[in-house]
Amino acid sequence: MAMTDPLGDMLTRIRNGQQAKKDSVLSPASRLRANVLEVLQREGYIRGFSEDTTGKHKALRIELKYFEGEPAIKHIARVSRPGRRVYSGSKELPTVRNGLGITIVSTPKGVLSDNEARNDNVGGEVLAEVF
Repeated sequence: MAMTDPLGDMLTRIRNGQQAKKDSVLSPASRLRANVLEVLQREGYIRGFSEDTTGKHKALRIELKYFEGEPAIKHIARVSRPGRRVYSGSKELPTVRNGLGITIVSTPKGVLSDNEARNDNVGGEVLAEVF
């Protein structure tokens, strides 16, 4: 069966992996997923990610991050879904927990965090929120 929301699937794999205290999780590879993971790594929510080619298809191995036994990501959720796309201008980008979290935005300049998008004065599709 075809997957209708690949990015939502990756976010769920991260959420489930951290709940199970896993060191890393695997997710099928795509350019959008890799760009979202780059933002999460830049902002310090994951240790890193790498391409895993041990199986039949390319996959991304996501190294999860913990601080004193607790997951670095307390909440990760998809905002714009296939059934309801959410777009925002650079001035109206949502803040998460008064700036303690980030919003991941797909812009014409690439996938950026909300702070980077505000600094570059670009808006776009609000993909996910993380804190």
